[in-house]
Amino acid sequence: MDAEIAPADERRHRPAPGRHWEESWYLDFVDGDGGLAGYVRLALRPAEGTAWFWVGMVGGGPPLVAVRDHEVPMPTGGGLEVRASGLWTELVCETPLDHWSVGLEAFGVALDDPLEAWGRERGDPWALGLDVEWEARGPCVPWAGAGAGYWQDCAAHGVVLVGAERFALDGAGTRIHLWGEQPRTAPSGWAAGRIDGGPAFASADPVVEHHDDGRLRSLTCTAGGTEVRGTAVAHAPVLVPGAGRLARAFCRYETAAGGQGHGWAEWFTPD
Repeated sequence: MDAEIAPADERRHRPAPGRHWEESWYLDFVDGDGGLAGYVRLALRPAEGTAWFWVGMVGGGPPLVAVRDHEVPMPTGGGLEVRASGLWTELVCETPLDHWSVGLEAFGVALDDPLEAWGRERGDPWALGLDVEWEARGPCVPWAGAGAGYWQDCAAHGVVLVGAERFALDGAGTRIHLWGEQPRTAPSGWAAGRIDGGPAFASADPVVEHHDDGRLRSLTCTAGGTEVRGTAVAHAPVLVPGAGRLARAFCRYETAAGGQGHGWAEWFTPD
């Protein structure tokens, strides 16, 4: 365990008096063969009195099944359970700095063209469900980007429901917990994942390349002193109204020495 991160840091933090103060919990997963991947992100926005909840799922049938709700009632008490129309989820810290779980029952939208997530988000209603555990494979590591927080390499396992399909998940994941001012006025992003048989990594300053339509194409970052190149293989973009576009993608990672792995990356471009 890193000495800078205490078990109490897993809990909700007292918000600072800023309009853009935000606290977020992000958890992703990749199945063992890289065929199914997804993420969950819950962000509390106390100045607005609302929470944001996002889910992206790729490899479960449709090119992308997405949930984006920016009007979720804030969770009550000290927990992280939220409910809204067509949505129930709960993020639970089972053992601080070691074990989290996520339960989800929601209706998202299936998008044949992931870029519809930046447009009218028109697609078929699609059921999503999670009963997934994230268990530590390494210590919590202080976040190197803006704001306070940390990330952790995890094993991810459980059950994923995408429409009528049921998947037994046995793979890897990353979880990130951040709090502080998030004004979203400048480009920013990160990349995270694991090289098979090598290090897990989270980089808060990747160098990214985009497709002409704004999707992530590729990126480079450093993991344990080794340069890692990522190539986007599936896209899960998110529109942040009044702020900009978030290009998020499931990536294949490679090193010059031939190491390979998977993970997620994102890049925000303000309006």
